[in-house]
Amino acid sequence: MSGIFWWIRQIVLISLGFFFLYYGVALLISSYGLNDPYTFIMTFFASNFIILISATLIFGFAYRMIAVYRQSKNNDSGSK
Repeated sequence: MSGIFWWIRQIVLISLGFFFLYYGVALLISSYGLNDPYTFIMTFFASNFIILISATLIFGFAYRMIAVYRQSKNNDSGSK
């Protein structure tokens, strides 16, 4: 499970998560410049939803990477 392609995939997924996190924050900042209240509310909540999902995915992928690293580290030290 922890082959080199698995690690690359996790890093790519975390990078995509950071991209969408940045996009959500940029969308949130730009929503304050809107004049129409309805458009502001919809953009505000959409950007918060993007931020919430991307931050959760980043946390999940990072947690999985740390768990696999610790497990592989324990397996390596136990076999010596």
